[in-house]
Parts: sequence; structure tokens; C-alpha cells
Amino acid sequence: MKHIEARIKTGFGEVVIEGESPQDIMDMLENIPENFVEKLSDFVSNRLTPSGAQLKGIIEPTTEGPVIVTRENLTHYEAIGLVLYASEERKNTAAMVQKLLESSGIKSMVPARLNEMTKRGQVFKPDPNKPEFKLTIQGEKWVEDDVLTKLRGKMS
Repeated sequence: MKHIEARIKTGFGEVVIEGESPQDIMDMLENIPENFVEKLSDFVSNRLTPSGAQLKGIIEPTTEGPVIVTRENLTHYEAIGLVLYASEERKNTAAMVQKLLESSGIKSMVPARLNEMTKRGQVFKPDPNKPEFKLTIQGEKWVEDDVLTKLRGKMS
């Protein structure tokens, strides 16, 4: 029996779809729900990222949301990235990010910074009708690989 597969590269790995004919693969692709890769990415990062331990001494969860506790100097972009990274589903509104940064002792023009971060590909609006911003996979990697690495290096 013949076998065919399609490999789809994503920010977190590879999704492989298999079938016995090109039509099988097309049928499967048509049945994949909207936002499938985004939801799968969220699931993978939430399961595989021990966020609490990873953010200890940098961000503290509060009833309001994540507050930055590190005393290291952060750029406004890094501060916003950290707050979004520690927020539920890696997303929040500009107003809430502003409030959390103020609770952290950081003053920033959050809407302007979010607009610039959107142009850089670090955040996006999952629903244009809602005021929420979410980290892109590239934005998550930037926080993990650059911002957290830099902070951990200074803390040790």
C-alpha cells in the first residue's frame, strides 16, 4: 500500500499528516480547525514550560496579574514582553499591561510600544475586535532566549 505524508514546520516543531493519497492529505487539512497551530503551540508551551520556576525572582504572580520584581534594568519592550509571557495564554490588554507595569514601578507608553512590537513580529492581536495583544511564537522565543537568559545571567 502506498503512503504519503506532508510535514508542516511550526514554531514549536513539526506537524506530520499522513495518508494513502494526496486527496487523503487534502481532506485532513480541510478538517483541521481554525487556529489549530496556535492552540497546539499554546498547549505545548504551557505543558513543557515550567513558568513558575523559570520566572522566580523575575516575576511574581499577584491577584491583579504578573508583576515584575527583578531590580535589573529592563527596556520597555522587555518589560512588556515579560508581562505578556507570564500572563494567562500569553496575552493581555494594553491597559492591563500598563497597570501591571505601574505596579512594577515601570512607566511606559504601552500602546505605542505594543504597536512597535507588532511591527517587529513579537506581538499580534488574535482578534482585531478585542483590545488584547498576544506574544507571537517569535515573541515567546525572544523572551525565553534573550530576555530571561540575560536576566538569569545577572542573577547568578
